[in-house]
Amino acid sequence: MIMSEIANDIPPIDKRRARRSFEQAASSYDSVAVLQREIADRLIERLDYIRLEPARVLDLGTGTGYTLDGLSKRYRKARLIGLDFAHGMLRQARKRGHWLRRPACVCADAESLPLADASVDLIVSSATIQWCNDLDRTFAECLRVLRPGGLLMFTTFGPDTLKELRQAWSQVDRHSHVSPFLDMHDIGDALVRTRFADPVMDAERMTLTYERVRDLMRDLKVLGARNATQDRPRALSGRQRLTAVESAYEIHRRDGRLPASYEVLYGHAWTPVQKPVADGIAVPIPAIGGRGRTA
Repeated sequence: MIMSEIANDIPPIDKRRARRSFEQAASSYDSVAVLQREIADRLIERLDYIRLEPARVLDLGTGTGYTLDGLSKRYRKARLIGLDFAHGMLRQARKRGHWLRRPACVCADAESLPLADASVDLIVSSATIQWCNDLDRTFAECLRVLRPGGLLMFTTFGPDTLKELRQAWSQVDRHSHVSPFLDMHDIGDALVRTRFADPVMDAERMTLTYERVRDLMRDLKVLGARNATQDRPRALSGRQRLTAVESAYEIHRRDGRLPASYEVLYGHAWTPVQKPVADGIAVPIPAIGGRGRTA
């Protein structure tokens, strides 16, 4: 196993807590997932610049299956697999599309994929890897199931995500109330360590606005995206502390609205035409011309 070398100051995710939150959110998720749909659309659009005709595509962390819709329209002959660790999300995903092209749905953790080696041509993952505790292991699993010349494309969130909410809570207590997110460079380094080829990372900023902080908190709850770190406070926040958070957040109000910032990270990397050998020594990648690369 490739052990993660990412700084250990990021508290681990309580997977049981996270899974339970998403199970509870499955039926209501799409009603508030405006940002998530926009990010997924932008990720799918990036495939316009990729010359790849995959026979099998994995949507890693499919949620309610929104990304599967775009993949189905783009790759009409491909076999689609939707994987998520929450049964409730998969039930929603299963309802999408024509019954003849319903995706295969697999309930599993992204850190331990129940798929055969070299069985997938393309992995697309939108807003999922932030729920993984060992990013090196996650990427190693992606590399394992991808065929030589296959592609991993993903989005996740950077450390400036929900910075206003994090700052407001920091004025009230010292507990972790907002899940932390890895820096773009740490994620790129993990791709390199796991022997992906030609990794590329970039970022963009997106902002949602709200009338009240409680509206933002409600949306996060409906999404199932509540803080699931193991060092989160165990007791419910009292009314007095919530009022204090609302007061602290007010310094960010502009034009009558409260912003909620998101740092959206995009990444992609290729599987080497010859994968690394078992002892961990990388096999040199030969010149591959235009095969399967960005147009």
